[in-house]
Amino acid sequence: MSAPESAAALAALPGIPRNDNGPAFPAPWTARVFALAVTLHGRELFAWPEFSKMLGAKIAAATNEDAGDPEAYWRAWLAALEAILAEKGLATPGDLHGLQEAWRRAAEATPHGAPIELSAAVRRSSSGGNRAGEQDGAKDRNAERGE
Repeated sequence: MSAPESAAALAALPGIPRNDNGPAFPAPWTARVFALAVTLHGRELFAWPEFSKMLGAKIAAATNEDAGDPEAYWRAWLAALEAILAEKGLATPGDLHGLQEAWRRAAEATPHGAPIELSAAVRRSSSGGNRAGEQDGAKDRNAERGE
């Protein structure tokens, strides 16, 4: 998709909050959800019309629940993205929940101001890794400790 086509597709998405510089994001995670959706679309994992349809349904539900919450719109983006990934067989709800929990644990273990990182072993185990993946994870952790 060309840059003008991408711009037109983004403009067609329902109700995207904007300011003079383009999309407006109330929190860093909202910009990440937006960027992830644009990137996955750019990799042709889904078409804008199907994402837009899914997003419209999620926005309707979200704004009915809490119209005054500036992040409600972006939670709808996240819900639409999760739904389309599941619909396409790219990620199960269990995969997504595992990654959410892995990020939560990593955030809780990370000192304030330091970047939050997931090791390859954590990513594997949170997305349904097998025993071999767990053994690799143990090797990674032991190597990090110098064992």
